[in-house]
Amino acid sequence: MKTGRRNLSPGAINRFRKVILDHYKGHGRTLPWRLTTDPYRVLVSEIMLQQTQVDRVTPKYEEFITRFPDFSALARATLQDVLQVWQGLGYNRRAIFLKRIAEQIMQEPAREFPQDVDCLKKLPGLGYATACSLMAFAFNAPVVFIETNIRTVFTHFFFTDEENIKDSEILPLVAQTLDRQNPRVWYWALMDYGSMLKRTQGSNNPRSAHYQKQTPFKGSDRQVRGMILRHLLAHPRSTASTMTQELGMPLGRLEQSLQRLAAEGFVRESQGRYSIAEA
Repeated sequence: MKTGRRNLSPGAINRFRKVILDHYKGHGRTLPWRLTTDPYRVLVSEIMLQQTQVDRVTPKYEEFITRFPDFSALARATLQDVLQVWQGLGYNRRAIFLKRIAEQIMQEPAREFPQDVDCLKKLPGLGYATACSLMAFAFNAPVVFIETNIRTVFTHFFFTDEENIKDSEILPLVAQTLDRQNPRVWYWALMDYGSMLKRTQGSNNPRSAHYQKQTPFKGSDRQVRGMILRHLLAHPRSTASTMTQELGMPLGRLEQSLQRLAAEGFVRESQGRYSIAEA
């Protein structure tokens, strides 16, 4: 099925939908965040799933929801408690974004989760695609967006022999094929089909104009930051000299990372000693 940038005929749309939905009916995944429309739980899942595989997210999602069952509980929690549960997922910045979102919502008079893409984009750490996914999965809204598995599906079906494919070329096809009566299930089906394609045929994302190869984790700033946070969760009020010895990294690099973590609200320093920042 190759249509490039042309408009799709009703027949082509129906055939495409049938392929995707037939696969979903036979092989769709039952995931805990698909069993709820609670905006809080959908939000937690969407933030966790950013740059992290489903198999790693599932147990952490369950643990996180048990510990912090709603916006109120997360807003009241200490950052140390939130980061403690988050350990193992990586990209710890997402945890602080989640907590800040909870705090912001609990400060609103109505204490209600926004039901508008533009309002959602104003919350900490939420971009357009995540805001749209929240609208689709929490509220069944017929929004149009792309994420990695959706991109994989449309590249596979409609841009078979092309390179440097822009999302602006894919989005019109996403809009044309969208099931506007039940976008929630349609997007689940697309994502599951994309996951299957990656598993059986490998990723075609390098053909995207937006593809960026992930840098190695070992030795990266991300690894250093994670090491520091894990140390401080277990050993609050540590000095930089203690950490550089315990973690085996140069003092200069450690101090640079500590400064960035402090600026982002992860850690605080008092009289030369570092701890996880207070909520």
